[in-house]
Amino acid sequence: MACRAPRMPGRPSERHRVKVLLRAAGLHTVCEEARCPNIAACFGAGTATFLILGDACTRACRFCGVGTSRQPAPPDPDEPARVGRAVAELGLEHAVITSVTRDDLDDGGAGKFAGCIREVRRCSPGTTVEVLVPDFGGARTSLDAVLDATPEVLNHNLETVPRLYPRARPGAGFERSLDVLQQAAGRGNGATLVKSGLMVGLGETREEILAVLERMRQAGCGAVTIGQYLQPNRSCLEVVRRVTDEEFGFYREAAEALGMLVESGPLVRSSFHAREMYIKWKASRS
Repeated sequence: MACRAPRMPGRPSERHRVKVLLRAAGLHTVCEEARCPNIAACFGAGTATFLILGDACTRACRFCGVGTSRQPAPPDPDEPARVGRAVAELGLEHAVITSVTRDDLDDGGAGKFAGCIREVRRCSPGTTVEVLVPDFGGARTSLDAVLDATPEVLNHNLETVPRLYPRARPGAGFERSLDVLQQAAGRGNGATLVKSGLMVGLGETREEILAVLERMRQAGCGAVTIGQYLQPNRSCLEVVRRVTDEEFGFYREAAEALGMLVESGPLVRSSFHAREMYIKWKASRS
């Protein structure tokens, strides 16, 4: 099936059009699966964060509303092509692609990420691509496969501070996730923006967040998103506290002082102002 010509977003019915297109293409979005609070604004603007490799994760992070399964369905071989066509149909200038974690796959799903990047390039050559990847179990060959497809932005969320990993991310490791950022920064030779994200309100301290921001920057991370944790459902961790606007401003200033681009606020999520952040990064390098 040939790629369709792009359509410019922005009409009042965009939220409905995005949903209809995604359903027709059999695609998922993290906006819906993770119950993102910004879904109305993003769908209304004609943008979405594609969730590939199914809608069931092999891990059970206690902050996440995405469903889990020990044996998810096999990946759909046609999914990259459908993502590419959807990006063209939506007329996206900046496409964000993420996935559930698939520890059951030999490459952790890296090949499908690379395939999606290539299909977006084919169907919508002017679109920049941001991928929000899992840790691939620490397999560098998998990360290399994604980077070989040359995404403009490589995002991997640290999510929280090391002390809270056993409670919030029992299947992950802080050092492993930090290594993803460091390897991406080393492989990209400065041509790829390396990005990460943090949740606050899970019981961390200001000092712990500052320490994580410093380590993130030392690893080569150039951009960070910081947002309030909101409990997706009753089985997830409870919110320990609501972070004030003053504290979000404090984190913004701290990240900027380290030389990172930053979005910091209660409703900020990984894809918040993703295109704008990338444009700022490109402008800073010219």
